[in-house]
Amino acid sequence: MPRYFFNTRIGDDLLEDEEGAELRDADHAWEVARATIRRILSEGQGDRSLFAARLEVTDASGDIVLEFPFAEAMLDIPARRTPRN
Repeated sequence: MPRYFFNTRIGDDLLEDEEGAELRDADHAWEVARATIRRILSEGQGDRSLFAARLEVTDASGDIVLEFPFAEAMLDIPARRTPRN
């Protein structure tokens, strides 16, 4: 499985993820990025500077696979729902 690294960029500062995570593909990395950002924001105790931050997800060779703005992670994406009978 490929390894992805979730580096946090706040302004000019980059907090590097030294460990990374083995995930099945870039779609799975997107899901993990969104969940990670939501967790960070919920623990951020109102730190508004986090809304300008973003996760830079890289692969093992250091290439950026996706950039995920923290503010975008707060948008609700409708979940699949099972119809009620």
